Formats: sequence, structure tokens, C-alpha cells
Amino acid sequence: MRMKAVAAARTWWTAHRSRRRSPRHAHQLGATFSRISAPALPVLAGAILVCAVVGTIVTQREDFRQETERHAALARALDELHATATDQFDAAQLQFIAQRSGLKNLRFDADVIGSAGREMQSLQDGQGRIVGWFSWSADRAFIVAMDRLWSALAALGVALALFALFAALLTQRLARSLVRTAENVRKLTGEDALTALPNHRAMLANLNEALNSRRHEFVALLLVDLDGFREVNDTLGRSGGDAVLARIAVDLKAVLPAGAVLGRFEDDEFAVVMTSAGSHVAAALADTLRATLARPIFVEQIWQISAGIGIAQAPEDGATGEDLCRRAGLALRAAKREGRAAVRRFEPEIEKEDSERRYLRRQLESAVSAQALDVHYQPVVAAAGGGIVGVEALARWTHPTRGVIAPSVFIPLAEQSGLMRQLGEFVLRRALRDGARWPHVSIAVNLSPVQIRDRNLVDGVAAAIAEAGIEASRVVLEVTESVLIENPDEALVRLDALRALGVGIALDDFGTGYSSLSYLQKFPFNRLKIDRAFVMSLGTFGNAGAIIQSIVTLGHALGMKVLAEGVETDEQRVLLRLAGCDEMQGFLFAKPQPAEAIGALIDWPLWAPDGRRVAAGAAGAAR
Repeated sequence: MRMKAVAAARTWWTAHRSRRRSPRHAHQLGATFSRISAPALPVLAGAILVCAVVGTIVTQREDFRQETERHAALARALDELHATATDQFDAAQLQFIAQRSGLKNLRFDADVIGSAGREMQSLQDGQGRIVGWFSWSADRAFIVAMDRLWSALAALGVALALFALFAALLTQRLARSLVRTAENVRKLTGEDALTALPNHRAMLANLNEALNSRRHEFVALLLVDLDGFREVNDTLGRSGGDAVLARIAVDLKAVLPAGAVLGRFEDDEFAVVMTSAGSHVAAALADTLRATLARPIFVEQIWQISAGIGIAQAPEDGATGEDLCRRAGLALRAAKREGRAAVRRFEPEIEKEDSERRYLRRQLESAVSAQALDVHYQPVVAAAGGGIVGVEALARWTHPTRGVIAPSVFIPLAEQSGLMRQLGEFVLRRALRDGARWPHVSIAVNLSPVQIRDRNLVDGVAAAIAEAGIEASRVVLEVTESVLIENPDEALVRLDALRALGVGIALDDFGTGYSSLSYLQKFPFNRLKIDRAFVMSLGTFGNAGAIIQSIVTLGHALGMKVLAEGVETDEQRVLLRLAGCDEMQGFLFAKPQPAEAIGALIDWPLWAPDGRRVAAGAAGAAR
């Protein structure tokens, strides 16, 4: 208990010293001093002057009393001497009178000449005629001292009065400074410094004010989150990104209708509060905002910005600002999951989906920690020989009560919740360990953008290869184009380091993203995978075959193998072989299977060179 008290006292003293040393504390002390000194100093100066006047009067009265006593002492001394009125006194008589009266430098003269500055007393005869003058040194010590003190007090009073005037002027200046400071604080707490728009706190206040006002029948909140703004910051730097944000803020504000307020919620997220708006009006504003953002912005280069928008409206979606913010945020996340430039109005189903996602996220955390997921494999078939030349490892999750959870559901959850590194490492190690049992096939493993950004990726892959005892040349790591777009320089360094280990690098889903020929030239790819969307179009769209033929020719020209995925019909298989594809993958050959089932297929070719299917029993079981 005593130690707690000592610790608490030390904490208080440290906080007290830091407050005393802070500029804010000094500012408060200065303001307090000015407020006190401004009225107090004139009062103090007046008091000093009053004391000086009173002191002068008292001193004069005291000196007058002492002067009267000296005159009386002279009269008593003359009585003791029994001197009669005469115009002469010898030295002995004057000495006697001086001793008895206590007068200094006593002198007797027939007239007053030469007695200036001395105190005098006349001597009269019996007829009342003045026969001479006694004079002695005047002793006015109180008056002399008071004269000197008066000068000092007068100077002090003037100085205090001047200081009081200075303090009053300083107080006025301080008051004006406090007003400016209060205005700056108000701006800082309610205004975004970059865009001069209301900030998060101010927008919440606007929203609550609109909800509490009975004039408005409808209140809508729109959250606008810019898509992929990280690329802008990575390219232009922080200052360039701020310039783009400031331009976006001006453009959005210019298209707002009456009764709408635009604010900046987060770094690249804006908010709009609309009053007296129906659902159709809020949706129309969302379309206007999307159209405004679609206009190119030039900051060092041309930028095409898009945004996801989530809408929530009172009273249907909530009666408080907190409810509207939460549900507009849910609608925004749902819009972001749909892709770029999507708009979602809040619906109860979205909240249910979010609750389900949060539940699955918690379950996935437990499953990844316990390594309760499994890895299935889909064969990769040689177009020429029909034999299995490789397998692609695919994560699978079977929940104890929900059953099979699709990868399209739990993979994004793993990326959003920070589990992708653990999950990716688990799949890689399991796949290489299983692949060590199949010495004649390659093992392909997908890498997510999160894994590519991991600085420990290369060491982790090297460790997994060594642990499994598998040849690095049999390992193929697949990446998507999104990895190359987000941070191409970092991705190039990471992929070069992986290639140096001896593993192969494949570009997955080629042709569906922001495909660029510079990627194929710059990055160390060994294999090019044609997306299933092109394969599905074979025989349906006339130009699909020409596109595939072009991709195959390009890949071969750059020294890459070309693999077509998503093959489901014999017609697609034949056309792809005619186009020159090296390898194929799809349900026509086999669905993803556990390691034990795939192991039984490894030694059996699925298609003969003449196009006849063989190993029907094994193939049928695989399907």
C-alpha cells in the first residue's frame, strides 16, 4: 500500500512539473499575472501616494511639537539664570543656557541678520520691546527624511503607474491573442487542415444536428472512399497525394446540392450529410459524385480516380449519428467488395453478412492457429502428351458446423484480418512436403500481395524447400497482376530474389487485370497462365481464339510456357492445343483433390497424343 502511495505521489509530481514547464502553463501564468496586475498596480500606486501625504502631515506635526518643546526649554533656562532683558550675554551665560535647554550652537544677536536656516526666539524687555534674538541649529530630521522619502515614493508611484499602463496594454494584446488562439483551436478541432472541409468530429456534429432538427424529414449520410489511392501516394509522394486530395475536395464540393455538407472523414475518405433527401435523391447524388471523380485530374500526370460509396439514411437505417455512421460504413465495405466505383445503399442483409463475416473471421483465426485447414491439388496436364506434369496447391477449409467454406470467402477474410502470411506459409510447407512424394511433377503455390510485401518471404520459401527436401526447380510460385501494380519496384526485387533460389515464377490470370506488356518484359516469369474467362469464350465469341493465339505467341516469343486454366470441354481442349498452349488445367481433367487422391493419378496420362482418353477409371474417379 505504501509503495502504491509513493508511486502515485511520484506520478502526480511528474505531471505537475511537466505542466509547469509546458508553454501552455507559462501562457496561463502570464495571463493570470496580467489580469491581476492591471487593476492592482494603480491601486498600489495610489496607496503609496496616500501614505506619503499622511506621513508628511504626521512628520510636520512631530517636528512642530519638538520645536515648541525647544522654545519652552529656552524659557526655563532663562528663568533659572534669572537673566534680565539685556542686549548682551557673556559666553558663560550662553553656555549655561545651551546646556539647560539642550539647544545646539546657541547664539544671541541683536538682530536677525546671519540667522538664516536657524531656529530663533526673540527676547523682550519689560515694556515688550525686542532687545535681541536667540538662534540655534534647527533639528528637523523628520522633515528632511520625509522630503527624501517623498521623492523616492513619488518616483516609485510613477513607475508603478507606468507599469500598470503597460500591464493593461499587455492584457489587451493577450486578450486579442487568446481570441485568435481560440479561433485557431476551433479550426483545428473542426476543420481539416488540408482541404479546409469539416473534419470527422465536425461532420458528426453536423449529422447529429441534422438528426435532432425536426425540420428535416430525411437525413442521408454518404461515405466516399477513394479506390487504390495508395498508388497515388506511392507515385507522387505525400505532398503530391495531398495535392490530388485537395483537388478532389474542390471538385466534390462544387457539385453538392443545397442542404448538403461535404467533409473529410479519414485520409482518403469523404462524407456527405444531406437533409430533406429521399432515397432517390441520395442515389442521384452518389451518381453525380462518381461522375465528378471520373473526370481526369492532372498532377504531374493524368490520374483517373474512382470511389466506392456507401449510403445510410434516417429514419429507415437509424435515428442516431452513431447508427448512421456504422451502417453507412457497412454499406461502403460492401461496395468495396464489389469492385471499383461501386455504390451500395444499406440493407439489413448487409448487416447480417457483416455479422457472418466477423464470425467466420474469428473461426478462421482459430483454424489457422490450429492448422485445421487442408490443401487440395488440381492437376496440370501437358497439352501434347496428356500426362500430369504438375499440380496446383489450393487451400480448403471445412468448418465443423458450416461445412465447406469457399476460398472466395475465407481468402479475402485472411487478407483483411492479417492471417494471410500464416495461411500462405502453411499452404507452402504442406504443398512442398506432399510434392516431395511426387518426384516427376511441379508444385505450383499461389502468393498473395500480402505475402509479396513480406520482407521475410524469400527466407521463408528457402526454408520450406530445404525442410521438404524438394528440388527448387520443381517449385512454381504464382502471382497476380495486382501484385505488380501496387508496388512494382518492391515486387521486382522480391521476385528476382525468389528466382535466384531456382524456383519458377508464373503470372496468373493474365489478361483480366491491368495487363501491361512491360510486366512481361521486366519481371522474371517462366510461365504465363491464360485466365479462364478467355477459355470459356472459345467457340462462343469469334475473337476469343485470336486473343488466345496472340497470348500464346507472345509468351513463346518471351521464352515462357503458356498454360490455359478453366478447361471444361473437349472442344476447348482441342482449340487450345491447336493454338499452341503448352499445358492445361480444368475440370475436364480433374477437380481439386486431396493429396491421397491426386497421388493415384500422377502415374496415369489422362489423354493420349491422338486425343483418345485413357485411364478412364482413374479420371472418372478424379472428376
